[in-house]
Amino acid sequence: MLPLLVPLSGAAAGHYAVRVLAGAAPAPMLPLAYVPWLYLTPAHQTLQQQPGEALHFFLEDTRAGQTVAQLPVAWDPAERAARSPWRAPFGAVQTAPDLPADVLRAFLEVVETTLLAHGVGSLTLRPHAFAYEPAASARLTAVLTGLGYHIAPVELNSYLPLNRDYSTHLHPSEQRRLRKCARHGLRFEQEPPLLLLPLAYEFIHRCRQEKGQPLNMSLEQLQELFRGLPRHCFLFSVRDAAGEWAAVSVAIQVRADVLYHFLPASPLAYNHLSPMVLMNAGLHAFGRASGMRLLDLGISAVPAGVDQSLLRFKSHIGGVTGLKLTFSKQLGMSDSVNE
Repeated sequence: MLPLLVPLSGAAAGHYAVRVLAGAAPAPMLPLAYVPWLYLTPAHQTLQQQPGEALHFFLEDTRAGQTVAQLPVAWDPAERAARSPWRAPFGAVQTAPDLPADVLRAFLEVVETTLLAHGVGSLTLRPHAFAYEPAASARLTAVLTGLGYHIAPVELNSYLPLNRDYSTHLHPSEQRRLRKCARHGLRFEQEPPLLLLPLAYEFIHRCRQEKGQPLNMSLEQLQELFRGLPRHCFLFSVRDAAGEWAAVSVAIQVRADVLYHFLPASPLAYNHLSPMVLMNAGLHAFGRASGMRLLDLGISAVPAGVDQSLLRFKSHIGGVTGLKLTFSKQLGMSDSVNE
């Protein structure tokens, strides 16, 4: 019966325990020893439309009286494949910065054992890009591969460090395009989302259709995101001299220090003006003025692999490229390091 409190064994015995809670979005029982990413908070978990089966694992430091790691997992009752996140750009494991690797491994072993007992046969984890917290990503990668997890896909994520000037790190061709935007009267604006979100969604959908790109979010889901997390969701545009939209983007504040560029869209008719160069200039300025350190430009992927054109554009506007990994494992199999 849930909730469960499972003590860790080995070196972590007597110091740590794993609390297992069921439900769509339970809060941790003990205070967090870290600031959670938006997608791991109860507020966002309730929006992920998880199926009927979900477990939330919280690693507790029993001496300090704190939660030092968490992992939400969901799966379709008709299948035996679980994943984290269920519906978000990333999820998986978040830990306190100083959590020892052996404790993280013991935590994940409890997760696997518990999922097996619930009839789950496989687990897929999609954590944040390495740029968010490089040391945490490296530690998690080492622990997961040591537990026998397979890495696929390996994706390329791009980001803009907000402590750098935007325009001076542009490729000369993008500097010319930014000046061209100014000459033609294009301007960056923050839009009132509750009023304009339906029109913005229709604009984004039309641009995606025009370019043969899928849009895996309905208007209702986008509205729900803005209503549920109003302080984290922003609607931005680039308008031309006549006041018409040349580009629209949604941005998500993933944490106080990270802004995620989500759902960028611009019609082919404006390609000659490259309004996305100005859009990213505006997002860079917004993030920097808000005290953030990183603007996440997302992955550059197509079904066949890497979208080289998009990756080149991100590089030309000063984007730094890093890794974003997905891990998967058939549960109940021996760890690769022990075989």
